[in-house]
This record gives sequence, structure tokens and C-alpha cells, in this order.
Amino acid sequence: MTPARILVTGASGFVGGHLGAALAARFPTTDVISGEADLRDHQAVAQMVAHTRPDACVHLAAISTVSQAAADQDVAWAVNLHGTLALARALQAQVPACRLIFPSSAEAYGASFRAGVALDEAAPLAPLTLYGVTKASADLALGMMAGGGLDVVRVRAFNHTGPGQSDSFVVSAFARQLAAISLGQQAPEMLVGNLDSARDFLDVRDVCAAYAAAIAVERVPSGCILNIASGTARRIADVLAELRALAGVAVSVRTDPARLRPSDIPTASGNASAARALLGWSPRIPWRTTLSDLFEDWRMRLQGKSD
Repeated sequence: MTPARILVTGASGFVGGHLGAALAARFPTTDVISGEADLRDHQAVAQMVAHTRPDACVHLAAISTVSQAAADQDVAWAVNLHGTLALARALQAQVPACRLIFPSSAEAYGASFRAGVALDEAAPLAPLTLYGVTKASADLALGMMAGGGLDVVRVRAFNHTGPGQSDSFVVSAFARQLAAISLGQQAPEMLVGNLDSARDFLDVRDVCAAYAAAIAVERVPSGCILNIASGTARRIADVLAELRALAGVAVSVRTDPARLRPSDIPTASGNASAARALLGWSPRIPWRTTLSDLFEDWRMRLQGKSD
């Protein structure tokens, strides 16, 4: 499918900044429209859809971190669940042929990761965080709406990082601290959380390529669930060691209790064989490239602040 118009909510965020390039590469003649309506204002959401009349929509707008969702649970529910449903209803009513790409989250699997295997899409949703619960709830609700005719693809992306990410996420937080140390802006001590856990990390640019593919491939059935994952669980301590080697600076490491999560899962990884089969997707960007690009991006950002 080559849509004439793609609506991207939350286009000004971290993932949105990379998705524009992925969509331009996949659909060079398509009009990509940024939709920044407040998801808590359902009338504004309906007006956005009426004005843009998209053929496809990638719904990135969300309360997107565990800490942010926990800090204001009412807003997290209003945006991640009710705002998503308002968008889906508007699309179904006004442009029923529009394909909605919903970025769900691996956080929705939660306690299911305790099985110790790479989870596929049949794994039970058992979220352990408020953020995970709101994403799982929207995921399930959209699956129900698919039965009523909504064309939706639910994409459960695992941890992704890359240039432009905030330091609210672990790999980017490491990269920011190391960049600051390398520039002489921070003492050579790093504050870290749990280094023993292992996570399935992806480059954000690979994730965006998956979103674009989910629009392009017509045979993807409505209501489909696709894990976007590398299948490899990387120990956080090893990620830190790789970044330290890239930075080339001597640092000490100290555990910060504020960075520890009480419901931390030892290992979390995903099985993305369905995405490979349906979309022809697999991660392309080497992990070292991801880390190098992220570190250099933080150096540029921090140098810009000090100039």
C-alpha cells in the first residue's frame, strides 16, 4: 500500500524525529502530516482526523515513560487509553479504510518475562507498571475494535534507543553522563541503577522501519500483533562497558537507589519471527553503531549548551 497521506501523532517526539525519515524513504511521494492535537480533547482529535483524512496513521503520541506515567496516573490513562480510543473511533467513523499503526510496548508483557525465554505475541499480557497497564489496555481495546472493522496493526516494540533520546532511558542516560565527563562538564563518576538486568535493545531507526513496513505490506491482517525485537538480551553492565570503551574516559560507577525499580525483571527479550515473516523486517543497524551515534549525539547536544 502506498498511502497518499500519513498522519503521525506525537511527531515532534524522539521516535517521531526518526519516523519522518523512514516514511520519506519508504513513501517518497506521500504527504506526511504531523498531528499534535491534545489527546485528552476528544473533539480536537476528531477535528484533526476530519481535517487530514489520512490513509494511514502512526499513533506515537503517549505518556511514554514508566516514571512519567506513575507521576500522574490520571493523565496516563487519559492519554494512553482514552486518547487512543478517541483517535481510533474518529478514524473508524471518518476514514474507515485508514490503517492505524499502534505502537504498543514490551512493558505490557511484564511478569510474563519471568518465564526466562524470548516471548512471542502469544505470551500473556501481565504488566507490572502503570505505563505498561495503560498500553496493554489500549492494545486489547484496539484488538476488540478490529473485530468491528478497524484496520489496526498493534506493534509491540521492545526497548529502543538512538540519537535524540532523552536521558530518561537507561542507555541514553549512560551516554549523556559519559559525554558530559568527556567534555569536562561532569566529575568522572557515574550514577547507575541495576546493572545485572538484561534487556532486548533496538535502534530507533530499525523500529521506525518496522512501522513503515506495517503500513506498506497490505497482507498484514487487521488486529495483527507484531513484536519488534532483536531476540538478544543485553546485560545492562555490558552496555555500560561498551559505552565506556567508546567514550575513552576513566570513570567510577556508583549505584543510585533512586534509579532502582522495585519490580525489575531480570531478563526481557522478544521473538520477532512474525514480523520477519509478514513484513520482511529484521534489525539492520549494528549495536555498536547505535551506541556510537547516541554518544556523539549527546556530545553535540552538550557542546551546544555550553557554547
